[in-house]
Amino acid sequence: MKFSIYFTVFNTENLSDEMKKYLVSLVIIAFVLVLFKNTSKGEIVANNVKGMVASIITAPDYINTNGDSIMTRVVVPKGYKRVPYSVGSFQEYLRNYKLKSYGSKIINYDNSEYFAQNWHEAILEVPVPSNGLQQCADALMRIRSEYLWKQDRKDEIGFNFTSGHYCSWSKYAEGFRPKIKGNKVTFHKTAVPNHSKTNFYKYLNLIYMYAGTLSMHSELQKITIEDIRIGDMLVKPGSPGHIEIIVDEIINEQGDKMYLLAQGNTPAQSVCLLKNFDDTTISPWYTFTKNEPVYTPSYNFDQPRFIRFK
Repeated sequence: MKFSIYFTVFNTENLSDEMKKYLVSLVIIAFVLVLFKNTSKGEIVANNVKGMVASIITAPDYINTNGDSIMTRVVVPKGYKRVPYSVGSFQEYLRNYKLKSYGSKIINYDNSEYFAQNWHEAILEVPVPSNGLQQCADALMRIRSEYLWKQDRKDEIGFNFTSGHYCSWSKYAEGFRPKIKGNKVTFHKTAVPNHSKTNFYKYLNLIYMYAGTLSMHSELQKITIEDIRIGDMLVKPGSPGHIEIIVDEIINEQGDKMYLLAQGNTPAQSVCLLKNFDDTTISPWYTFTKNEPVYTPSYNFDQPRFIRFK
């Protein structure tokens, strides 16, 4: 486990004595947390403290607080431009995804506030069902499914269960339901056909129950760092694992690229656009390096594995 922490160098010349003491106290707290972090959760807590310190001493240079979409909320750094994608593509859909007003909080499925409110720059307009099922992988499957629905590509909506059995919206809408016994899954027509939007979300609830990061990693195409694009997902397969999605992409004249990451989480909660605590000079933009760990506010990926929706 990585035993280190980084702090942004800042000028204290114009700060009051009280503010200096406050900042020093935060740094000490962060240092103590690092000394005692011996679990993944401890490392995440340390990263959050580091992020809070960085948030206080650095300005959000790349955030337009009036922006109501990912594209208008996050400013492109000097020397970069957005990678173009065709109108109607999944990439443009994500880049233009609507956001809640600046400062909105991460809310859990039970309408309580999540304990960490410092690691996000934006909240996506993705409703969180009160049943608690829509967790990290589920939120991304919902976003993808809603895109296909809006594009009238409903016959493409479908996901593998962790068992490997494919469950499509088309069959579900026709009335087919799974009968699950251990790892054996069979489908039987037990309901009347129903192609409504309400039934669509019942289908997604079923997917949330039997699919996740492990099944997505097994089912979907693996993508190298050189080929990643908007819509690709950074994943650590497992039970539990974690998954985050690229929602914007920029490039400079040298061909260097940077990306934005968004995630759902456990417990089921608001989908948020993540800050970059590991490099606050470019936050919320991220860069990825082959075989190098990726540190995000809620999860540390041991290496950058990416997968792509069909």
